[in-house]
Amino acid sequence: MKTTTILIATLAFGLVCGTAAAQDQPAPAKTPRVTHRQINQQARIKQGVKSGELTKGETRKLEREQAKIQHDKKVAKSDGKITPQERRKITREQNKANRDIYRLKHNKREQK
Repeated sequence: MKTTTILIATLAFGLVCGTAAAQDQPAPAKTPRVTHRQINQQARIKQGVKSGELTKGETRKLEREQAKIQHDKKVAKSDGKITPQERRKITREQNKANRDIYRLKHNKREQK
């Protein structure tokens, strides 16, 4: 009986402490628009590689650009809140990436 009481008390204490610790952490920042654009841009790059519209060098450049956007998004989310300035920076980077993808897919170069 005493063991059961101690076990229940320990579980209850752990549950209360776990709930309190979870409330202290800020809610993760959400970026569904940014994520959706990243998915679309990755699909466009993949399609360009598959069709031969993008060379290896062009693909490498675009993938590096996408990695930088992902890194900046991670840094912006690290404190739990994305400021308007951080959101604008990521949007500008995605706009540039969008133009770069279009330009490189339509520059008449093909994979060999």
